[in-house]
Amino acid sequence: MSLAHGYAVHDQTAPLVPFSFERRPVGAGDVRIQILYSGICHSDLHQARDDWGGSKFPMVPGHEIIGRVTEVGAGVTGLKVGDFAGVGCMVDSCRHCEACDQDLEQYCHNGATFTYNSTERDSGQPTFGGYSDHIVVEQRFVVKVSEKLDLKAAAPLLCAGITTYSPLRHWKVGPGQKVGVIGLGGLGHMGVKFAKAMGATVVMITTTPEKGADAKRLGADEVLVSRDPAQMKAHAGSFDFLLNTIPVSHDTNPYMSLLKRDATMCLVGVLTELDPPLMGASVMFGRKHITGSAIGGMAETQEMMDFCAEHNIVSDVEVIDIKTVNEAWERMAKNDVRYRFVIDMATLAA
Repeated sequence: MSLAHGYAVHDQTAPLVPFSFERRPVGAGDVRIQILYSGICHSDLHQARDDWGGSKFPMVPGHEIIGRVTEVGAGVTGLKVGDFAGVGCMVDSCRHCEACDQDLEQYCHNGATFTYNSTERDSGQPTFGGYSDHIVVEQRFVVKVSEKLDLKAAAPLLCAGITTYSPLRHWKVGPGQKVGVIGLGGLGHMGVKFAKAMGATVVMITTTPEKGADAKRLGADEVLVSRDPAQMKAHAGSFDFLLNTIPVSHDTNPYMSLLKRDATMCLVGVLTELDPPLMGASVMFGRKHITGSAIGGMAETQEMMDFCAEHNIVSDVEVIDIKTVNEAWERMAKNDVRYRFVIDMATLAA
């Protein structure tokens, strides 16, 4: 066992405070990682506040982890001490169901083991996340990170990155397609970067005209203000794919009118009910599709990291001292970040 230090919440109304706990020993297939940077995801706040139910305390959040390998088990291949490595939303799965056999561990039929607020399969001990100085993870759930990438800005790739990359790849976004990214936040800004790098014509769809300049800086070819009926009418029936990153309940019906016949809108942000409900006519007329996507499997996550290294894609981040993490959470709740907070874990010992 090794003593770890981090920050935890102890109930759903409490702030993050310093917390020490034990990590398991490094087994034959395990990798120990010194955490250098930990991204802050909005789901960290949702889990800590028990917005989705099932939260367990104490909780050490964080599933956007970049670090350096400091120890490997005897059976580890592909990673060695000194390598840069990443850990995302999962640290295990059953490894033998149909989904796991197809490298889709995020859809494990027996339930993936999440990086925090979950339970280790073997020991039954709680999992604690990346707001800490080190972590021990089975090698299958660790990705190698290129030295070409800005490590602090690469941390959010492990959640915000793969959440947007996976559906774009699954629905084969590429040259000749017109792709809309709905919502310019932590997910949306990554969607714009990926869709552009894949060769699509990218339209940023937003309710806020002031975000237009930033969207074009990120790579958008055009900006569509969804509250402008004339703009919506001009774009009706013209999109091959829509990536909807809005994280709260909203009206999806107007966006469905933007799709071509047989085209798809994919939800990656909202986990709660759609309000108002989706109208049957929105999908019937044009044989349109509305679907959803979670993160990617581990093979796809490694593919994404390699794609990012090739195309020099990272997140736009604001790096913070861990001692200001509660203020960062307050700002994140107000959408006051462009576009992802990342904790410099060296500040834990400062």
